[in-house]
Amino acid sequence: MTSGLGVFMVRIRMRRWARLAQMARALAVTLSFLFVFAVVAFAQRAPGAAQNSGANERPQNQPGHFDFYVLALSWSPSYCAASAERAPNRAPDQQCGGRPFAFVVHGLWPQYDKGFPSFCQVPAPRLYRGIVEANLDLMPSPRLIFHEWDRHGTCSGVPAAAYFATVRKARAAVTIPADYTTLEKPTMVSPGDVVEAFVKANPGLSRAGFAVACDSRWLSEVRICLNKDLSFRDCPELARRSCRRDRVAMPAVRGG
Repeated sequence: MTSGLGVFMVRIRMRRWARLAQMARALAVTLSFLFVFAVVAFAQRAPGAAQNSGANERPQNQPGHFDFYVLALSWSPSYCAASAERAPNRAPDQQCGGRPFAFVVHGLWPQYDKGFPSFCQVPAPRLYRGIVEANLDLMPSPRLIFHEWDRHGTCSGVPAAAYFATVRKARAAVTIPADYTTLEKPTMVSPGDVVEAFVKANPGLSRAGFAVACDSRWLSEVRICLNKDLSFRDCPELARRSCRRDRVAMPAVRGG
């Protein structure tokens, strides 16, 4: 009996040692992986790696830290047509029920060479009603003005009054082609023709600094790249995302 008990105890000890050996091997593998991850992380933070990555050098979402602007001009009749389809029984808003609007300012957006900042101050500095009312001729929607200030204007690095003064200057720097100032009848257009019309009407503007935005049916807006001094500049990343449809609709300009 004593001999059999001794053999049994030895077997139990051997099983325990085997489990401990397995745990040790698992711990060694885990530590090896952690060491590899630490080495990779250190390499990514090394000065040489930072020099090869512009994104690591750039402060993200800091007011005033950006490369250029995009001026977005919405085709107001398309917006109004889409709004009427979504809510046919709702009274039209200020943009769609009053004076006739053609291209209106959607926004002036600070941009990086790749990507863009947004909501750079949360909460955003207060936007006074006088500023809103003074800009309704360019951006005929108070809600849009508040939204653009919160999301994009706070990234400009200047107070609200100066930002919206820049919006007005940027809009004045762009000439709308005559065919699109008072469009009396709905028309189908090629995005390429729209690009050519704007390039022709604006000396210094190139096809690589301009994009047309559309949905499945309508031309929704045009986007123009501007340096910080509001001169035209190329922006290939934006131009490559221009509307690729053969033809899109531009609803006619309408008033109240």
